[in-house]
Amino acid sequence: MSVKVFNTIILFAFIHISLFAQHTITIESRINFEEKTIAIKQDVLYVNNSPDTLRTIMFNDWNNAFSSKSSALAKRFSDEFVRAFHLAPDADRGYTAVKNCIDENFNQLQWNRPNEIVDLLELSLHTPILPYTSQKITLIYNVKIPNDKFTRYGFDDNQLYFKDFLLVPCKYENRGFIKYSNENLDDNTNALCNYTITTKLPTNYTLATNLSIIKNDANIYTLEGEKIQSVALIINKETNYKSYTNEFIEVSTNLENKRINEIQKVILIDRITRFTQENLGSSLTNKILVSQEDYDRQPFYGLNQMPAFLNPFPNELMFELKFLKTYLYKYLKANLQLNARNESWIYDGIQVYTMMQYMDQYYPDMKLTGNVAKLKILKAYNIINLDFNQQYNYLYMLMARKNLDQAVGLPKNKLIKFNEQIANKYRSGLNFKYLDSYLENEIVANSIKEFLNNNRECESSKYDLEYILKKNTSKNIDWFFETLVNSRDLIDFKFGKVKKTDEKVTVTIKNITQTNVPISFYELKNDSIVHKEWITNITTDTTLVFNRNKADKITLNYLNEIPEYNLRNNWKSLKGFLFNHRPLKFNFFRDLEEPYYNQIFYVPEFEYNLYDGIAVGMNINNKSLLNKPFTFSATPFYSPNTGSLVGKASLSYENNIRTTGKLYKVKYAIRGSEFHYAPNARYTNLSPTVQFYLRDPDFRSNKKEYILLKQLYAKREQSIYITDENTEDYNIFNAKYGNFQSEGTKHYSFLTDLQVAGNFGKLAAEVHYRKLFEDNRQITLRFFAGTFLYRDTNSDYYSFGLDRPTDYMFEHNLLGRSESNGLFSQQYVYAEGGFKSKLNTRFANQWMATANVAFNIWNWIQVYGDVGVLKNNYQNPQFVYDSGIHLNLVPDYFELFFPVYSSNGFEINQPHYNEKIRFVITLSPKTLISLFTRKWF
Repeated sequence: MSVKVFNTIILFAFIHISLFAQHTITIESRINFEEKTIAIKQDVLYVNNSPDTLRTIMFNDWNNAFSSKSSALAKRFSDEFVRAFHLAPDADRGYTAVKNCIDENFNQLQWNRPNEIVDLLELSLHTPILPYTSQKITLIYNVKIPNDKFTRYGFDDNQLYFKDFLLVPCKYENRGFIKYSNENLDDNTNALCNYTITTKLPTNYTLATNLSIIKNDANIYTLEGEKIQSVALIINKETNYKSYTNEFIEVSTNLENKRINEIQKVILIDRITRFTQENLGSSLTNKILVSQEDYDRQPFYGLNQMPAFLNPFPNELMFELKFLKTYLYKYLKANLQLNARNESWIYDGIQVYTMMQYMDQYYPDMKLTGNVAKLKILKAYNIINLDFNQQYNYLYMLMARKNLDQAVGLPKNKLIKFNEQIANKYRSGLNFKYLDSYLENEIVANSIKEFLNNNRECESSKYDLEYILKKNTSKNIDWFFETLVNSRDLIDFKFGKVKKTDEKVTVTIKNITQTNVPISFYELKNDSIVHKEWITNITTDTTLVFNRNKADKITLNYLNEIPEYNLRNNWKSLKGFLFNHRPLKFNFFRDLEEPYYNQIFYVPEFEYNLYDGIAVGMNINNKSLLNKPFTFSATPFYSPNTGSLVGKASLSYENNIRTTGKLYKVKYAIRGSEFHYAPNARYTNLSPTVQFYLRDPDFRSNKKEYILLKQLYAKREQSIYITDENTEDYNIFNAKYGNFQSEGTKHYSFLTDLQVAGNFGKLAAEVHYRKLFEDNRQITLRFFAGTFLYRDTNSDYYSFGLDRPTDYMFEHNLLGRSESNGLFSQQYVYAEGGFKSKLNTRFANQWMATANVAFNIWNWIQVYGDVGVLKNNYQNPQFVYDSGIHLNLVPDYFELFFPVYSSNGFEINQPHYNEKIRFVITLSPKTLISLFTRKWF
């Protein structure tokens, strides 16, 4: 062998070894429990595995994201209406204080935050690192961890949970560092590193970690770990973590469940770790940490909503499901080297698919509601009889029916919260289950295991998975990645015409959404499958002929292998003449859709106003737990104050538009109601409407617009208490345009309102702005201007209201609609003039312009001021003002206003001050629920 050849072999061997070398991090640290800090001296042996010469190194410093109210993390909190972070004191927020950076030759190194991104640190090297060489760097810094109320990682009274707190080199790929900010998504881009950490704990404190504890000498711990992406240290006053070890893995956990004993835990943990080993392969790391905090961040949604007193699942199963979900998540994060932000669907899909496999193997007959399904009184409900694994499809479909679903292949930080936490995770698992049903022979399960085994130590991508899946099957599966992963296209097939003989069935299959994916076809006899077949390339109406096999029913997607948009059009009976006869089925409250019935729901409902009292009624509707295009609702109420019936009713049709433009929904509706507006005087209104909904293509932007066209027909009985002329019967055409952008720290809205009637026409506009500043001061600004285009009435019923509108359009829930004095007249609504004080002139019948401002002085206590000019016919323009204290307890839902000084003078000293106090109160359950759902949708 020549010297040249020998040197070449040595060079290639060196390069091969270098490619798999890890950065080595050695840390000496000291923890201060009282100050919630850790002082760190960190040596980094940085190995350049690339062919590039590196002059800078990028480090993730995700703990420092908590130091700023303008970081990407703070912005995400605001997007999801979480104000706690913005309002928190400095002591509750974390930071990283870098003290010194030197290289192995003791050269001082400069560092900076690139583009002022607070959670990245760029280190400028004195000596560049050549390809396939290494350099030692020393970093000295202090870390202050945040309060755990923000992300569940951090400090509380008893524990310090350090997670993503170290300065860790970013992954280097394709000639650049992957630079992502912390957005509370657990998707860091840390490079794999070998760790040795020495730390000293205060006396009587214990340590739990995902690293191996090698030595414990007088509270000085030595921790080691190889090929670790993220280090976790948990310092606790109590020893609540226990380790469980078998020949495959060591698990340290404090997962709570007081209803099972230690032997049961050992058995369940051993079963789950063995199942994972058999289905996904050996773990790259020899220890996995499963904490209660990890589970609480991503609980088993559905399971965690079940009332504890029902005890729906055996105690062992409750613990088993929690541990299974969390362990699989931590296992995949430790063993699969993906871009966790751009390809999170692979982590999610494998996790949920493996959970479904586990339930199929160990609990094949388990229902979604567990033991509750055994209660005969609840057997009529579809949700009670649902198989456990079918919940994933319905929770994904919840978003699809709202037209809020997103492609699972989108980057994780582009997903709205419900999709990121629930819908996209479940859809990803369903996609694998769908592909598994189509390919059969455990091809998907074996391919996932192969993918994991091949990519434990080197960075991988969806293209590696695609290659393995296509290698292992002869079937065309391009649709899996093109449609199920990279698009939000819906799947929906239905039967068209069906002809039958004793021997043959001729059916037309229609592809409603034009999505080219396989569909499963079944023939049933007495609900037993007599024939199954996968059909492909149904892109247009296609007629097929099958042997009948004595079947009495044909179905598509019978076993719900496919995440299909509508299951109600998937079957045809072959008995008699009525192919799809669906009998009526009445259910109390709500239920999931049941394909073989027309469901009617009845729900008790209550309404309150001064004139009807507490009206009790029964709402009859067809609104299942999932949105549907056509809905109806009718609620007759008994009015105890009048001894008569009142009520409301509505019909609506929603057309979801799934193109890439801004228009995403058109809603057609007709609504009517009849209640009392004064003692023993009824009003009746009927309003056909069409509303166009528009949104930003970026679903997380919280930007929405709408256009509303409505015709209102109203009839009011005459009342001795109401003296307005010509206000009994009227009809008004109303056109509105609204533009909204709202988040936890900022709100903006713009609204225009045109009304045209026989005796008046008016135009109004409103701008509303609310901002929470970094010093926790909040300002609210509102501007309103309105003018009559023409007017032929002497009544103030249609005039602009300075302190409260008359609500002749029936848009506000006024408790005392006609009250001008007393408690019910003090109800305040944000509309028209927006004044809080009742002045001598309360209406404007020509034009009005007002400005409302509020500024907080402490937490939810604000001062407000209103100014305006209003003009009435035959009178000069009048300047008005008021001011006072505003208790903004729950914005837009429960607020109090205390007038102080206005055009009336100093109001506090005036008689009957209690009658001047105004309040905002919301009783509508739907409105109150939106206070919570806005964080998710």
